[in-house]
Amino acid sequence: MGGKIKTWKKRWFVFDRNRRTLAYYSDKHETKMKGVIYFQAIEEVYYDHLKNAHKSPNSSLTFSVKTHERVYYMVAPSPEAMRIWMDVIITGAEGYMHFLV
Repeated sequence: MGGKIKTWKKRWFVFDRNRRTLAYYSDKHETKMKGVIYFQAIEEVYYDHLKNAHKSPNSSLTFSVKTHERVYYMVAPSPEAMRIWMDVIITGAEGYMHFLV
């Protein structure tokens, strides 16, 4: 699933509970979205300490968001930020699933 990581690109992520999306931009001032991850497409969110963490700018802060189509590799600025982002993304994806039931 997915290709090899060629280069790491910094992105600004915005979690939107109402739209059920995780949108990303080139930076926090950008208004044009680079892409979007829909909650319903998220299959897994996990700490990536084995597969691609060694290619990361900071392997201890790398986590992955796996969707139906690809795997997004993310690096948080701190351990606390990583835990928060992972929890928020998991909660959003699970919330979407509960909304359907």
